[in-house]
Amino acid sequence: MTILITGVAGFIGSNLADALTGQDDIRIIGIDNFDNFYPRDTKEANLSGLLPKANFNFIEGDIRDTTVVDSILENNKIDIVIHLAAKAGVRPSMENPLNYISSNVEGTTNLLESMRRHGVYKMVFASSSSVYGENEKIPFSESDAIDRIISIYAATKLSGEKITKVYHDVYGFSIVNLRFFTVYGERQRPDLAIHKFFKSILKDEPITVYGDGSTSRDYTYVKDIVSGIIASKNYVLQHDHCYEVMNLGNNDPVKLMDLIRHIEAVTGRQARLEHKPIPTGDVPRTYADITKAQQLLGYSPTTHIAEGLKAFYQWYEKTQLSKIK
Repeated sequence: MTILITGVAGFIGSNLADALTGQDDIRIIGIDNFDNFYPRDTKEANLSGLLPKANFNFIEGDIRDTTVVDSILENNKIDIVIHLAAKAGVRPSMENPLNYISSNVEGTTNLLESMRRHGVYKMVFASSSSVYGENEKIPFSESDAIDRIISIYAATKLSGEKITKVYHDVYGFSIVNLRFFTVYGERQRPDLAIHKFFKSILKDEPITVYGDGSTSRDYTYVKDIVSGIIASKNYVLQHDHCYEVMNLGNNDPVKLMDLIRHIEAVTGRQARLEHKPIPTGDVPRTYADITKAQQLLGYSPTTHIAEGLKAFYQWYEKTQLSKIK
């Protein structure tokens, strides 16, 4: 079986590729454009353990480049595409909407069109919990009305879901859209809260707290997310002409101040806090109803926030600590 993973050099993509290349019957082709949202050497480090593997091939390229995508699909018998590539970041999307629309909407459409031309009709698409916006009903369910989006990033992800639905309805694609809830763990992007908080507390710099610290997130450990993606891949391969939207979360939201206390416990250091107003685009809470993923995928996250933060800290000490001293 040959799987194309877009965004393979990123946080989730590289962890997923690590897991899949451990299976003898799977070949991975990965594509990434090394978007400058964060340093290239971070992504190169993510790939370092994958590049020597015989069942992993890496192509540097952009999913908006039709020539590159067509070449991959022409020269390889791809069984399924796991589409993780995207311009990331809720807050930056409000400053540069056109870049996000180009990468996340045009890029996704270009990929789907190339798949259609080459007879590849199966996809797992990475959406986001941000599509729920300021949804007041908790926990967030896939059946909830999606009408309170407050960021361009969220709008591009919902657009991706709507576009994949058209490709399912009109062209017969089999697709599962996964709404990820605040993923953290080894290789987490340096711009995300947990990564930044560890760096700040270890440098004895203040941690920025937006609002009064009562906002909450359904933090989900990356290995639990990877297990959900793999289960979704299996589901799509086993079900022709399927279309599903599913939450992948931990079903256990953590308040911002509680998260900081957990990090203090893991590091043995006390945080200094600097309070600022909540930025435009930030939602007050996320909380995943994972009933559907449990029923259809057998999805069952097992990592408590304290355990996941310890694993992240072990990775951080090994790979990142020398960079901040």
